[in-house]
Amino acid sequence: MADYLSSALVTLLVTIDPVGLAPIFLSLTQGMTAEQRRGVAIRAAIIAFGVLAFFGLGGEALLHLLGIGLPAFRIAGGLLLFWIAFEMVFERRNDRKRHTADVAITTDHIRNVAAFPLAIPLMAGPGAITAMILLAGRAEGSALFLVLLLGLLAAVMLSCLIVFALAEPIAKLLGVTGQVVLTRLLGVVLAALAVQFVIDGVRTVMGG
Repeated sequence: MADYLSSALVTLLVTIDPVGLAPIFLSLTQGMTAEQRRGVAIRAAIIAFGVLAFFGLGGEALLHLLGIGLPAFRIAGGLLLFWIAFEMVFERRNDRKRHTADVAITTDHIRNVAAFPLAIPLMAGPGAITAMILLAGRAEGSALFLVLLLGLLAAVMLSCLIVFALAEPIAKLLGVTGQVVLTRLLGVVLAALAVQFVIDGVRTVMGG
């Protein structure tokens, strides 16, 4: 049990990467208040937990039933992520260009950012989904191991919330100009990550 728990914890931390998500979270929530950022973080963590728990408990059977493979998730997630990266680099919203410091953050906007791209595919991405399916398979149907796996997933989501909370003082330190520059830089990094998702998916399909 100790080996299973330690390997599961390390796998989830590496695939979800809470620390690596912090600067991306900061860019995606640019212009939001501290309270709005907390709302996005909590909502994203809940959605990501639900998605990963679902795939851990029954995702493999569902994918087989629908005839969908995990490589398809990687390619689709990569393409969607690339679009987000494109928007981050070129700042597509005209009103945001003119009034960067006075962006109207609506409830729908907060919910949308929390669900996509933060929860899916950044937190509950192809790698994390694959990891949950494989870890659940290693439990070999043991209810205790599955409950412990869900507990570890909840702990990793909590670590994401803690990291996101630390992003707020960083935002104050950077200011509007600093956040704009950071958004552009991270957009390029995110684009590279998206391309890597697609490459991994295509490579798996091609059997390489």
